[in-house]
Amino acid sequence: MTAAADLVLTNAEVHTLESPDETHEAVAIRDGEIVRVGRAFDVELLAGVETRVVDCDGRIVLPGFIDAHTHLPNVGRSLVHADLSAADSVDDALELLRARASELDEGDWILGFGYDESTWDESRYLTCDDLDSVSDTAPVVAFREDLHTAGVNSVVLDRYRDEMVAEGVQTEGGGPDGEPTGVIVEEAIDVLWEATEPDREEMTKLVRAAQEYATARGVTGVHDMVRGSRAPEVYHDLAAADDLDLRVRINYWSDHFDALHEVGLRTNHGDGLVSVGAIKTFTDGSFGGRTAKVSEPYADAPDETGQWVVSPDELHELVAAADDAGYQLTAHAIGDEAIDTVLDAYEETGDADSARHRVEHVELASDDAVDRFADTGVVASVQPNFLKWAGEDGLYDARLGDRRLQTNRYRDLLDAGVHLAFGSDCMPLGPLLGIDLATDHPNPDQSLTVTEAIRAYTSGGAYAGFDEDRLGTVVPGNAADLVVLDESPWESDSIRDIDVAMTVVDGRIVFEARD
Repeated sequence: MTAAADLVLTNAEVHTLESPDETHEAVAIRDGEIVRVGRAFDVELLAGVETRVVDCDGRIVLPGFIDAHTHLPNVGRSLVHADLSAADSVDDALELLRARASELDEGDWILGFGYDESTWDESRYLTCDDLDSVSDTAPVVAFREDLHTAGVNSVVLDRYRDEMVAEGVQTEGGGPDGEPTGVIVEEAIDVLWEATEPDREEMTKLVRAAQEYATARGVTGVHDMVRGSRAPEVYHDLAAADDLDLRVRINYWSDHFDALHEVGLRTNHGDGLVSVGAIKTFTDGSFGGRTAKVSEPYADAPDETGQWVVSPDELHELVAAADDAGYQLTAHAIGDEAIDTVLDAYEETGDADSARHRVEHVELASDDAVDRFADTGVVASVQPNFLKWAGEDGLYDARLGDRRLQTNRYRDLLDAGVHLAFGSDCMPLGPLLGIDLATDHPNPDQSLTVTEAIRAYTSGGAYAGFDEDRLGTVVPGNAADLVVLDESPWESDSIRDIDVAMTVVDGRIVFEARD
């Protein structure tokens, strides 16, 4: 006799995404696994006295979204601290920081996350003078959305200026003997991360807040980028207590490579909801900070072509060592020169395809780079929400001019046969926003179909994480990671505004919208 299911979703429109246009009416789940997909009558035969049967009332069931590039603790930080993504101006950002300051004890760090000055009428970074108006006695930091730039007040400058100078990156507008403006970029920001790193208790609070935010948006798995953080410990703590509501694949910063190697933790080690992913490194910076490494100068800074955060020589050395030790690698590369440099390093390994090495962002890739991705099998881990900067008069327009329409070449990559994995970089975290933007690219020649965009956020992430045999499609035998949407993205005029009705991870309902 066939055992009863634990959960049945019925009266639904189930898109398996295994083959084009394949839909069913219901899906049954037992012990965290999909056991039957098909007609409602057939699937409901698995309903027993203890089975929860959910009438989806015609809603859409999809594989759960896999966000292939996150910084989950920073999502938690923006929820707990000041969320500057809501600011429309310098004054708005400062008011949000003042509101956060009013909640804290005297002298506590006043932190804000996620401002994007490119959307403001007065498009400029937050400076020391601005942040001194929030507090001249407590440390204040406002992190830009891309986390490559931050503003600090005089208290922070007085405490950490020597350390920031030692990192070799000065505050904008001032050298070692100059007067800094309080705008901090690239390596100097590491000083701020170290100074404000949450302890285990606070990290648990941040991760709990972030996973609640993520599951409410249909995310069932993340590839989290971790550096010098208590986050891995907390992920394992929550998993052991059955309180982790996401699959977490940890991509460890290259700082951790020697330690991981020494204790024998390799890519794909782990069971349950937490596993080891890639070794993560940088090459260049960001377009927002004009630190992405480009072959032609910036449109709004004709003498600048960006900078190396990790030099090409250092990158080649790391790639060779980590690949030889059996690790997947993933490298941040935004500008065309940086992308080419990463592909050079991967090609030298000779097995970039089987190792599934990745490039994160791939914002300005040349024709040759697109072909090389296809030839080597390197995964393009990209963030379609970055297209919010690609319109006329947007950030890309200011920094790149006509090159803005050559950014984020999803159609070219997909047509060339490149493995495309979508993520958000938490700017913001939201798969439906990314799917919406990818299907309406500012360069129409680069737009994807709805199905292609959804696959990049499901099976694409699964492939990038060596999970395509158990995630990314709704088929018997796969893990029961599902999202239920109130509307069909194939029929919606605004995919980003579709509500998530339910999220299921490993057969458990981890989010359920309430009327």
